[in-house]
Order: sequence, then structure tokens, then C-alpha cells
Amino acid sequence: MTDYFGSCLCGTVKFEVQGDFDSFYLCHCQHCQKDSGSAHAANLFSQSAKLIWLAGSDSVTTFTLAGTRHKKSFCKVCGSALPSTHDAGLLVIPAGCLDMEVSMSPTAHIFTSSKAVWDKELDTLPKFDGLPD
Repeated sequence: MTDYFGSCLCGTVKFEVQGDFDSFYLCHCQHCQKDSGSAHAANLFSQSAKLIWLAGSDSVTTFTLAGTRHKKSFCKVCGSALPSTHDAGLLVIPAGCLDMEVSMSPTAHIFTSSKAVWDKELDTLPKFDGLPD
């Protein structure tokens, strides 16, 4: 069993995840595109891990899209995506909110039928270590 630590961008919210992840999905559904403002969301899933809020739990809010199972928790101060609990004890952790490396590679791309039209052949684009001049 591993402990993972994470936080929001402004540092108001800090948390610990005790346990292991079952899967790591890159979700291309339109809801995740809207949530992330990008081509996909990168979320870790666990049925057994335990979430412990270490600081700022009163700054965490959760939005559930009516008529769907789509849910997003985030910091009220900076808007950063944060872990959320779903039906049947499923814990969903946005990979980018962890403050440490995750050794697990993504399990799969999901909802690829909704993939953004510009999300193709991205490995062929120029690469920069920082913001280009």
C-alpha cells in the first residue's frame, strides 16, 4: 500500500490518498474536455483507497452534472481539480493534483468517440522545455 499526497494550485487544499490505484484513464468525453479545458482528463481510480483531507476541506466544492454520473470536485479559491468520491465508494483522483510522481502508466484512453478533432498526431509537433520565444 502506498500513500500519495496532493494539493490544489494555491495550496489551500491538501490531501492524502492511502492505498493503491486500480486504473488510470485518459477520458476524452465531452464533459471531461469541458472540465479540463483540454483534449482529455487524466484520472486515477480506486475502489479501496482512502481519501483524507489534511487542510482546506471547507474550500472543496463538488459539481455534479444533472442527469449524468459526471462529477468534479475543485478548490473554491483557485479552481484546481481535486479528488472526488462517487457511487459505490469509487475514488477518482485527477492525476495532475498529486504532488508526487505516480509510477502507474495510463491504463487506456476512454470515450475516444468524443475525441477532440485536433487531438491527433500530437507527437509530431515541435517540443520545447519551456515557453517558446
